[in-house]
Amino acid sequence: MNPNKPASELHQAVAALKPYFLRAAGFSVFASLLILAPSGYMLEVYDRVVNSRNHMTLVMLTLLVLAAYVLMEVLEWVRSEVMHEASLVLDKQLSGRVFLAIFEANLKRMPGGSAQPMNDFRSIRDFLHAPVVMALMEAPVSLVFLILIFAISPVLGWTAVVAALLQTFVGWLNERSTQPPLLAANRHAIAAQQYADGTLRNAQVIESMGMLRDIHQRWISKQKEFLTEQALASSHAGFYQAVSKFLQNTVSSMLLGLGAWLLLRNQLNGGAAYMIVGSILGGRVLAPLIQIVTQWQTVVNVRDAYSRLDNLLAAVPVRPDGMPLPAPQGQLQVENLVASAPGTQVPILKGISFALQPGEVLAVVGPSASGKTTLARLLVGLWPAVNGKVRLDGADVYTWNKAELGPHVGYLPQGVELFEGSVAENIARFGEVDQAKVEAAARTVGLHEFIMALPEGYDNPVGREGAMLSGGQRQRVALARALYGKPAFVVLDEPNSSLDEQGDAALANAISVLAARGTTFVVMTHRTSVLAVTSKMLVLRDGQTQMFGPRDDVLKALNEAAEKARQGAVLTPAHA
Repeated sequence: MNPNKPASELHQAVAALKPYFLRAAGFSVFASLLILAPSGYMLEVYDRVVNSRNHMTLVMLTLLVLAAYVLMEVLEWVRSEVMHEASLVLDKQLSGRVFLAIFEANLKRMPGGSAQPMNDFRSIRDFLHAPVVMALMEAPVSLVFLILIFAISPVLGWTAVVAALLQTFVGWLNERSTQPPLLAANRHAIAAQQYADGTLRNAQVIESMGMLRDIHQRWISKQKEFLTEQALASSHAGFYQAVSKFLQNTVSSMLLGLGAWLLLRNQLNGGAAYMIVGSILGGRVLAPLIQIVTQWQTVVNVRDAYSRLDNLLAAVPVRPDGMPLPAPQGQLQVENLVASAPGTQVPILKGISFALQPGEVLAVVGPSASGKTTLARLLVGLWPAVNGKVRLDGADVYTWNKAELGPHVGYLPQGVELFEGSVAENIARFGEVDQAKVEAAARTVGLHEFIMALPEGYDNPVGREGAMLSGGQRQRVALARALYGKPAFVVLDEPNSSLDEQGDAALANAISVLAARGTTFVVMTHRTSVLAVTSKMLVLRDGQTQMFGPRDDVLKALNEAAEKARQGAVLTPAHA
């Protein structure tokens, strides 16, 4: 790591938990030292009780060792609670930030715009009180045990050192063999999950056209790739865990045998009892290393999750708070706008410029793939421009704080999405429900009577993704949401694609009423029914402005161009 490079956001959040780590480590030291209680109890029983045959001494020693056990368990519990509190602090610091980063990455079509980063964050948070972290905290006490073994006999001490080095080498081999398949398994698992999510979103299409078998087979192939890599990693990890446990058991017996051999040669300090103590302490020296090797798969998974989440937070930095701006009046300026989809270099819009005054209604027309939806996204500040600006009352829409700007803007995307909740909550944008404003928006789009006919009226749930409503009803609820609170600027992308004749009339009436009150509208449309209430037209072709101006002038120019094209098509065969 470059020492001059500032620490990442995730690293800073984890580093802020240092007091919790230190506190838990302190409890770990004391709890680990109390593991010596059984050895001390054994020595005292041999030395005092067996020789003196005093029952009271045995009772008191037993009570003391029981008290040590209770204290050890209390310290273990307190340590666990401290680390659990640390995980809650980390969650409070970063969970909201991770959610917003996922949201923005999804808007920009960046990697990480899915539920996976939230799963990664949960893995990191839960790892704070995982057994392997506790084992790391106990590792320093192993040095104390090692010193005690050296005090009993240097031969036993060096044997324990060699065993610890071998155990570390086993851990290194475990890391080297399991990391590649584990990382590959994680990638395949994420791909399989994302594919399954996409399948569920398109369940109706898949079922209606009999695609389930082939889709399922493709998911199975992705799942098999994940399971194959996971099985390989588990196989390697299982082998090294077995080697690690074998070393632990062998070392304990070896230390016991060496202790007996040294005792027979009168080279063991402390006598026969310390032969057993040395064996016990040797096992305790290796215990943290055994735990780390056993849990290494968790370590690799969390390390991978940490790397992915760290990259996401670095790629989607926190937006700086801009200067508070006054509420917009609806004056729109689009200046030489060049734009492409996030993550691509191919331009979709190529030098678009126009301006609207408050209360004007612009219809944007053009063939498919002409850039209408891309323009809609830039007008409301969802996508950044490669060049040029979209300004509302002189301020850059993309950099404007959306929490501040949002109440003054309405947006109806081409793909209508409602959220689980009531009709009123959806119209009120899930803020505080102002019933008068909700009803006013519903009446504007001609939806009030339909809502009142529902079993629970405005409190009626719409279901997941609005499943309890028809396509046209969902579109009208979403239209009411866009017009809620009398916004100053509204962008509608194909607002009448699912509407019947009555819905078309309600849409035209809503635009006319709000435009008369000063709301500026931009309507992307393929249908001519909405043109009657527009004041200007923009014709796009291949991402460029073909025509722009007052509606009647543009329609006249289009009709003349169509007539010339028709006449040219008629004359061409005669001259052929």
